[in-house]
Amino acid sequence: MGKHTVITISRQYGSGGRLIGQMLAQQLGVPFYDNELITMAAKASGLGEDLFKNADQSGAGSLLYSMSVYGSVNGFFDLPLSDKVFLAQSEVIRKVAAEGPCVIVGRCADYVLKGKVDAVNVFIHSDMEHRKKRVVEEYGKPAERVEELITKTDKRRATYYSYYSGMKFGRAENYHLTVNSDCVGIEATVELIKNFYLAKAARQEAAV
Repeated sequence: MGKHTVITISRQYGSGGRLIGQMLAQQLGVPFYDNELITMAAKASGLGEDLFKNADQSGAGSLLYSMSVYGSVNGFFDLPLSDKVFLAQSEVIRKVAAEGPCVIVGRCADYVLKGKVDAVNVFIHSDMEHRKKRVVEEYGKPAERVEELITKTDKRRATYYSYYSGMKFGRAENYHLTVNSDCVGIEATVELIKNFYLAKAARQEAAV
């Protein structure tokens, strides 16, 4: 995997995106970041971990202008707490990406790293019936009202992503690759993403 190349994975709730990211990182032999970013951002900013855990469920203010001009949480004591959390988390994402290749799940990483490092941005989706089955059997959620849980979680993620990126969550043109994880299964999806990355890297090398 090339230096400073990052794979970011955005995903629908219940699509298996986190597992896909873990398996992909293991196969490529690179660091995997998801919940690890929460601890790192909390430690760096001095904010509580719970704020980061609930970040995509909180109200969000537009930071498009602030980030483009300042790009840092330092000195912005008058910002809404949700914005401070986003900026602190974004600083950590840029830091780990600059250190070398890795796989990052969620947290608007594709947008945060836009123009900063070479990246392969992936969106994982799945049909509702497969997602309901996975959320109940693998995530341990109760079957009662599981579809409502999935729908609300996706809506929160989409709102969060839209506020901070100005783009539409899950829209194909915002990513290099979108995959229905149930068409070929989790393991084959991992292989597909890995092959896509290798093809993109080979094309870039040939163009040099």
